[in-house]
Amino acid sequence: MAAIELRGLTKVYPGGVKALDSLDLTVPDGEFFALLGPSGCGKTTLLRTIAGLETATGGAVVIGGRDVTGVQPGGRDIAMVFQDYALFPHMDVSDNIAYPLRIKKVPKAARLAKAAEVGARLGLEQLMDRRPGQLSGGQQQRVALARVMATQAQAFLFDEPLSNLDARLRLEARTFLKKLQRELGVTTVFVTHDQAEALAMADRMAVMEAGHIRQIGTPAEVFQRPANTFVAAFIGSTPMNLLDAVVRGDTLEVAGCKLPVPASAEGLLTEGEKLVYGVRPEYMTYSAQPVDGSLTGGVVILENLGASHLVTLDVSGVLVQAVVPEGHEPALGEQGYAVPRGDRALVYRDGELVTA
Repeated sequence: MAAIELRGLTKVYPGGVKALDSLDLTVPDGEFFALLGPSGCGKTTLLRTIAGLETATGGAVVIGGRDVTGVQPGGRDIAMVFQDYALFPHMDVSDNIAYPLRIKKVPKAARLAKAAEVGARLGLEQLMDRRPGQLSGGQQQRVALARVMATQAQAFLFDEPLSNLDARLRLEARTFLKKLQRELGVTTVFVTHDQAEALAMADRMAVMEAGHIRQIGTPAEVFQRPANTFVAAFIGSTPMNLLDAVVRGDTLEVAGCKLPVPASAEGLLTEGEKLVYGVRPEYMTYSAQPVDGSLTGGVVILENLGASHLVTLDVSGVLVQAVVPEGHEPALGEQGYAVPRGDRALVYRDGELVTA
């Protein structure tokens, strides 16, 4: 097993398109690390550059203390699972799993024994004679994972391996994959555009935008304290409320309402300063009765989330959202009061979090 370290990693495509811009990142040995971001942000390019499938324009890739920047993919001692699983359609499951060992010239008996061992561990023992076209999406994914396990590589790289599965199977697969990684203890880098996957599976994660890493942290850190408004707007199944604010003494004027300055920003603001006030709908308490320090408006939208409802208030022309428990949802059109949790509210200056 091995840590992965990126030092000033840069990738520029012909025409001057900079896909990766001097990235520095360390993934410790045994960590499950997720790369998250919108389409085109550079996350897959970064993964492919770690794998050696893309050539770095500058900087270095270090795996297990060894600089592999100029090393071909086969010499990096990593294993990769692609979005489409990249299984050989003319080979059965056993041969697909054993193929990397065949490339390493492992004797046939030994590699087939290894394939059988790994296949059994992933519940594939009844499918070893089938070809990929005879398997479901979930079964194909397990074959791809078995092939990775059989290589016994220093690090695993996953390029959106759950994206081809239906919603129910994705939930089952991510639990299975996380459990498997914990058991193996292999350093893993997982690319996804699905923030729910990243938040649920990763030990730590990086949020990328336009070839830059905007924040690195645990899922809790990234969700609760986004470092900038890009991460704040991108992370979360319901978007964070990001509202224009002006400092008025020891309060913030937000959409015509007065809110207390968040504890994290006390003593750091200037009278009259224009900022962005951020609070997640999950950290808002809804009340039908007037409350000091609340955002007041009419209920204009109700969205059923299952065990809760997303309530949208029109606060002087600004839309503000709060999550309320099932059975406590208001009626459309009623006057409501959304109270931000002081320990979860944040303030941004020039797009960056204000904090001591």
